[in-house]
Amino acid sequence: MDIQNTIKNLHPLEVKVILRYGKNDELSVENIESELQFKHGNGNQALSWLAAKGIISEKRRETATLYELTELGRLWKEKGAPEERIMELVKIKPGLTLPEIAAALDLENKDAGSAFGTLSKLGLLDMNNDKQVSVISSPATGASASAAAEQIALTRSLLNMAADGAQIAESTLNAEEKRTMAGIAKKRGAAGAAFRTVERETVFFTFNDEHTALVEALKQAGISGGEIGALTAEMLETGSWKGKTFRAYNVQVPPARLLIGRTNAYAQFLEQTKDKLVSLGFEEFDGPLVETEFWNSDALFMPQFHSARDIHDVYHIAEPASAKKIDEPWLSAVAAAHENGGSTGSRGWEYAFDSEFTKRLILRSQGTVMSAKTLPHAKVPGKYFGILRCFRYDKVDATHLSDFYQTEGIMLGEDVNLRTLLGMLEMFAVEVAGAKEVKYVPGYFPFTEPSVEVHIKHPVLGWFELGGSGIFRPEVTASLGVKTPVAAWGIGIDRMALMALGLNDLRELFSYDIENVRLRRCG
Repeated sequence: MDIQNTIKNLHPLEVKVILRYGKNDELSVENIESELQFKHGNGNQALSWLAAKGIISEKRRETATLYELTELGRLWKEKGAPEERIMELVKIKPGLTLPEIAAALDLENKDAGSAFGTLSKLGLLDMNNDKQVSVISSPATGASASAAAEQIALTRSLLNMAADGAQIAESTLNAEEKRTMAGIAKKRGAAGAAFRTVERETVFFTFNDEHTALVEALKQAGISGGEIGALTAEMLETGSWKGKTFRAYNVQVPPARLLIGRTNAYAQFLEQTKDKLVSLGFEEFDGPLVETEFWNSDALFMPQFHSARDIHDVYHIAEPASAKKIDEPWLSAVAAAHENGGSTGSRGWEYAFDSEFTKRLILRSQGTVMSAKTLPHAKVPGKYFGILRCFRYDKVDATHLSDFYQTEGIMLGEDVNLRTLLGMLEMFAVEVAGAKEVKYVPGYFPFTEPSVEVHIKHPVLGWFELGGSGIFRPEVTASLGVKTPVAAWGIGIDRMALMALGLNDLRELFSYDIENVRLRRCG
């Protein structure tokens, strides 16, 4: 051990322990806190630091049994144990029944019954045929009465010994007190007992061979453990610092890490996307997570036998399974569009629309449901968007999750066309996602024609689809009361976040690794 280097790194608490005790003294947390007047916890700090530096070593361990008052015990201490209180009451008012005794003393019936049973076995109380309790004037034996009185007195004595918050060491009790304590103390489930049993282990340490050298080095260096560690405004004002010795500081010690709170990077990304769309004149829409098949699919001209209705693609609600009704005139108009095209100029899907099936409740599987629900009351011209949580059964991997966010939007107006839509898609890909390479791929969706998918190139994952878009078909718009062209898109904003935040896996957006989350920054 480098003695000179060691004493430079000693805390004043450690210095005081080294100088106060001899090489063969046994040190424990309780002893040094009491004898050196350390604050609670300082003793444990001092011994832990000394042990880590190899200055002290563990010598032995000692287990002690302690007793502390429970809430019930504090009540007993204030008002008396049930046996004590019942004896006093019955002496004054003989002839009460057990329920009357319990009510008079504010005891539970079971506690009054248990206490009566104990006193009855000791030959102090009796109960007649009318279940009235009285004191036995001539106990069967004087020894029994004496034992009962002694037990009540011992219980009272133990309660008085226990100051609130303090503990009674078993080693301080005599044989009779230990026997009484065993009947009113529990180790586990102590709520129904007057005392809680606590097992406490005390660790004792002794100094290693370098102790003598450390003491000499500290004395030669003039280190006493009373050095001032911080210069306060009060010390400067009063001048009390004059003539005092100050602790040395190592200016090369790295500062403590400062953890600054900030917004989650993905949440910040979503807010920035909302701000960008609002600045472009879009109005935000939102809706419930639970939707009907009608708005989620039927209103979007998705046939009721479409593969996306399969149980493996959407999550169905178990209870209640269906909505009570679908509002008119939208139900009739959408049903007609499916069956024969209605007034849309289409032949429809040419099948019998199931008006009960359309009421089924599911978790929203696509954000486009809110576009459909917005159409009946949308302004023309108008622009609307939403960032919506969706649920769809999928195999979870780097680019797929079973619940995800979509940014969904529509633009209504006589001048809206495919060129308008492609401009919005490019804005999402380049300005929001930060993609360098973008391409458009023809797609198919039952509710748009033409339909376009937008793809971006990720530096690690390569090309992947951001989402689908297109011009709503008349079967959708006309059925919901809109006569102008409507451009619509539904884009996986989670995937855009991969590019914007420099991640390679969607699952990292929802990581439980707080360090990983803390390091992320958004734009």
